[in-house]
Amino acid sequence: MVKNEQIQTELRKEDFYYDLPKAQIAQTPIEPRDASRLLVIDRQSGALSHKHFYDILDELRPEDVLVVNDSKVIPARLFGADCEKDDRIVEFLLLRRRGDRVWETLVRPGKKAKIGKKFTFGDGLLQGEITDIVEEGNRIVEFSVGGAQIYTVLEKIGSMPLPPYITEKLEDGSRYQTVYAKDAGSAAAPTAGLHFTKELLEKIKARGTAVVPVMLHVGLGTFRPVKESKITDHVMHTEYFAVSEESAAEINRRRAAGGRVIAVGTTSCRVLESAADENGILRPMADDTGIFIYPGYKFKIVDALITNFHLPESTLLMLVSAFYTREKMLEAYQVAVDAGYRFFSFGDAMMIL
Repeated sequence: MVKNEQIQTELRKEDFYYDLPKAQIAQTPIEPRDASRLLVIDRQSGALSHKHFYDILDELRPEDVLVVNDSKVIPARLFGADCEKDDRIVEFLLLRRRGDRVWETLVRPGKKAKIGKKFTFGDGLLQGEITDIVEEGNRIVEFSVGGAQIYTVLEKIGSMPLPPYITEKLEDGSRYQTVYAKDAGSAAAPTAGLHFTKELLEKIKARGTAVVPVMLHVGLGTFRPVKESKITDHVMHTEYFAVSEESAAEINRRRAAGGRVIAVGTTSCRVLESAADENGILRPMADDTGIFIYPGYKFKIVDALITNFHLPESTLLMLVSAFYTREKMLEAYQVAVDAGYRFFSFGDAMMIL
């Protein structure tokens, strides 16, 4: 029998490819949120069930705990004009706060954003200077305002950082935000949580299931594409996460009493697996994580996973393949394709039990 270590080193990016008709890439969110479809996968029996997201009530037990990522997406996309040449418009995507006024950003085209260059945004409401170039060519930008004030400015002049495969205009920015979003700082939505309505969450709590927040600010670590053929050569960007004492205590208590720890989304899953010790005990902490989960990984605390359908050859598809198996996950994806499910950020969901 081949050992897990050998399996890991042999896995290649192309092993996680699947064909998806372009028409099945969801361009707009469905209304209401919980009317999306839900593919339920029972890992023990291998059974697949076609349901709607509001049917998730039937899959939860009173002793379970749903763990959600309450990070809030900021209007992180800005278009700046070169202070010396007004005709040079450059796109900035704020990825991560590095200081009071300092952010790591993805800039396009990067060649126009040299160190020392200054840009103005929103008719002068915000200015920024390129102070450094870091990994992957990202730029460090020092802005003219900091603290909470920059979020106020972004609400006025920024736009939601929708993925490039979404080409239709989003009429309501709140639809790229979970109903429980609280802590501003993400450059993309934790999309598995987009299916929950406030009413559905109240029904879940009324049945006894706990809904407990953790936080991971979504950045390049989550959605950066894999460029290397051998997946073990891929290096994840780090992202900031936090687990409060209250959340850790409730999750540990539920788990010790026999409840299942159900991660809502791959970001919540990565937080839990980063903060749990080898015995599956969750520790309160705030730190960076660059955890890369792929087949062969042994989960320490997550018992079930709610997630969307992910891009081919992505680290997210590799994570869910680790939770089931690569072969069975790709089979489930093919079932979803054949059944006409909607894919990616605004698409349908699956629950892996």
